[in-house]
Amino acid sequence: MNTTIGVIGLGLMGTAMARRLAQAGWAVTGFNRHPREIEDIPVAASLTDLADRTEVLWMMVSDYAACREVIDQLGEAGIRDHVVINSSTIAPSESAEIARRVEALGGDYLEAPVLGSIPQAQSGTLQLLLGGSEALIERLDSLLRALGTPTHFGAVRSGAAAKLAFNQLIGSLTAAFSMSLGLVQREGVDVDRFMATLRESALYAPTFDKKLGNMLDHSFDKANFPLKHLLKDIRLFTQSAAGQDIDTHLLIGLQHVLEEGIYAGHGNHDYSSLYENIVRHDTAH
Repeated sequence: MNTTIGVIGLGLMGTAMARRLAQAGWAVTGFNRHPREIEDIPVAASLTDLADRTEVLWMMVSDYAACREVIDQLGEAGIRDHVVINSSTIAPSESAEIARRVEALGGDYLEAPVLGSIPQAQSGTLQLLLGGSEALIERLDSLLRALGTPTHFGAVRSGAAAKLAFNQLIGSLTAAFSMSLGLVQREGVDVDRFMATLRESALYAPTFDKKLGNMLDHSFDKANFPLKHLLKDIRLFTQSAAGQDIDTHLLIGLQHVLEEGIYAGHGNHDYSSLYENIVRHDTAH
């Protein structure tokens, strides 16, 4: 398959994905709405230029408003006869609206949010959560597999829903672990012994060990997934679930913790920095 790829959104993940695709032998051009140069990826001067040079437009932007802005700027001339792959984390209803817009402009749309972060993008081991046409997915199979393992969840909306479900678990599991770790520490329980027991139990999730060092060292500067993005996704989950008669009261506290973390200056830090607002370090401790 000799296809040219335009990656729209050269943030941390977009850049990592573009580089991985280029390393896998795909012809890749990038574009960022706020101009920036990427050392090893050619960058188009405009969205129109990008569409002229590519067949697949792969979006990895911040939110629904950014997706709409990109689609509206491309217009029919930029969308017609193109495939638009959307890896941005947005609500199922928002993805469905983008799909309707793309198809009305003469393009094909594939929902493809990813599970994993920069290391997985760099190694081509992301999990791609797909919503859309099976025929389109088959056509794009080799391209999708350059980034990792594609899983087809069903029609448009289903990939976006799966992504929010996973990201809700990221937030809830990390908050729950922070509370347990905090009590263990405050009561003088040996953390190594606690973790060894936890690893042998049905309660264990690998993400606990992944973030344990950050929490013990209070080191959150290196962020593959910033706290501010987790807050956005928890809000999206809450909004989407509320329309499906799912009680999300448990997430009110989590949103409060995340908001406090942003006010405390952790917005661009790793999401595990939510620990700092759960296990408070005041003079009494």
